[in-house]
Amino acid sequence: MEYTPQELMVVVAAREIRDGEVVFVGMRLPLLAFLLAKATHAPQAVGLFENGVIRDTPAAEFLATMSDGPNVTGAAWCGEMMEVMALLQSGRVDLGFIGGAQIDRFGNLNTSVTNDNGKITRLPGSGGACDIASLARRHIIIMNHERRRLVPRVDYVTSPGYGEGGDWRQTVGLRGGGPVAVITTLGLFRFDPTTKEMVLTSVHPGVMAEKVKAETGWPVRLAPTLSTTEAPTEAELQRIRSYDPQGFWTRSRQ
Repeated sequence: MEYTPQELMVVVAAREIRDGEVVFVGMRLPLLAFLLAKATHAPQAVGLFENGVIRDTPAAEFLATMSDGPNVTGAAWCGEMMEVMALLQSGRVDLGFIGGAQIDRFGNLNTSVTNDNGKITRLPGSGGACDIASLARRHIIIMNHERRRLVPRVDYVTSPGYGEGGDWRQTVGLRGGGPVAVITTLGLFRFDPTTKEMVLTSVHPGVMAEKVKAETGWPVRLAPTLSTTEAPTEAELQRIRSYDPQGFWTRSRQ
């Protein structure tokens, strides 16, 4: 079956969720990734939503936002944002998903403001992303792969990755473990265990490493064995499309 880059990203993200984990789900593609993981290899995963909802069962209908009725109906708990954020503060969140307008080679994210040769553009800001990046045991970044987004240094650090690299997180006292993967429309990056620089570990089917390099604003490091991302199975695609029948998030019907 044919699939969109967004559907592939959902599958790759779902594979990062482990059974029994507490997951700060986030918006857009992570909504679908959580549902897919619950239906396949991680049935005991628990989803936290920034609006205060906690779910241990999948929502029964399509979600455009985390506050849609189907996400509230049947939830394990509907509290307040402060209560969900407190779970981050207490170290009880295993995995979080975030995205951004810019990312640099150490996984720092910008969702606040960009400066394009003096042209200042205000962005939506952090929401809960900085909390997730700072306090979750690990987090994953999902974003479109464009040279204007993958930059040598972000214009503003909204959500910290590994700062200047190395042991920066420990030096500044961040409790969370930091980013472990960056999933883009072109490939999958991990982080060097020592330098904390992004390393391209796999390219998506049909994508060449040269394309990734051309769309990245710094010299891309390649893993010693660069692989090809495993394509979605027919069963995975069918499940994703049942969750998003109009292709609202995955663009599969456009």
